[in-house]
Amino acid sequence: MNKRITIKQIAKALNVSISTVSKALNDSYEISDETKKKIKEYAKFHHYKPNTLALSLQNKKTKTIGIIIPNILSHFFAKVLSGIEKVAAEQGYNIITCITNESYDKEKHTIETLSNGTIDGFIACISEETLKLGKFDHFNNVIAEGTPIVLYDRVHKDIVCDKVVIDNVKTAYKATRFLMRSKCDNIALISTIDGLNVGKFRAKGYEKALTKYGIEPNKDLIIRLENNEHLKERIEHMIDNHKVDGIFTIDETSAAIAVQVLNARNIKIPKDVSIIGFTNGILSKHSVIPLTTVNQFGVKIGEQAAIRLINKLENKIDFDDIRTEIIRTELIERDSTKKLYIKF
Repeated sequence: MNKRITIKQIAKALNVSISTVSKALNDSYEISDETKKKIKEYAKFHHYKPNTLALSLQNKKTKTIGIIIPNILSHFFAKVLSGIEKVAAEQGYNIITCITNESYDKEKHTIETLSNGTIDGFIACISEETLKLGKFDHFNNVIAEGTPIVLYDRVHKDIVCDKVVIDNVKTAYKATRFLMRSKCDNIALISTIDGLNVGKFRAKGYEKALTKYGIEPNKDLIIRLENNEHLKERIEHMIDNHKVDGIFTIDETSAAIAVQVLNARNIKIPKDVSIIGFTNGILSKHSVIPLTTVNQFGVKIGEQAAIRLINKLENKIDFDDIRTEIIRTELIERDSTKKLYIKF
């Protein structure tokens, strides 16, 4: 007996996406008549039949949501999870939380395992390894099979689903502009998340702000790494060899290490150097010098992601209604910058 042909095999044979095949077989208006005809004829010729067991599992509600978190040690992700859990509990949903530890294999295995009828939908943040590999079939396959996904924070254009994010470019632009308004002329950028798209977007916002105000970005004042390795040495070299009066760090760890380096050299914060960090986590609040920082509103991101997903599960929103919601940010002024009282 021949093995049943799948949507995935049809997509590969015709060099189209799984989503396109699914929509064509369901006669979606989004697919051209020519493409529909080609897909339907191929499916008919190869005796394609929908997997009725899978469909029945899809249609059976578990009132459970799968939550994918790349790093549980992150204060930001803990806040997002808190927001998701709050809304899920209010709406009578349970959650299954899975930690990928930034692994593509673990993320893929988790999504494929839970999508067998264990959960009704996913709220996920893409792992660092997945973004580097650019492999997103495990997300797209689940979506094509009718399981909704809402991505938060780290997203990608090749995954067509609902997303809840901040405007990283705009936020970094405003933070850098704040430093310029506080009379900082030599503003450094420090990042240990340059392997992530959010890190690249924040670096872009920094450079955009400098260029907007007629300042050529100085490569000697830019540290862009993919992890914390050798970060302290790089900051020490920059401070010792170049004039710096402002630092914008686009992750929280970088800010804390920058403070350590400045303190070791008896450089006064913010009199000599002002610092702005990102995330507004525990390190920012309880640093030796409390840090001015960007608040991403992690709880709000989690709440909105959960609301969006549950509304789809409750058929309050059409499955094909795909949106990206942008959550506002704010700058929380503390002791690491001069007081300007300028609205962020």
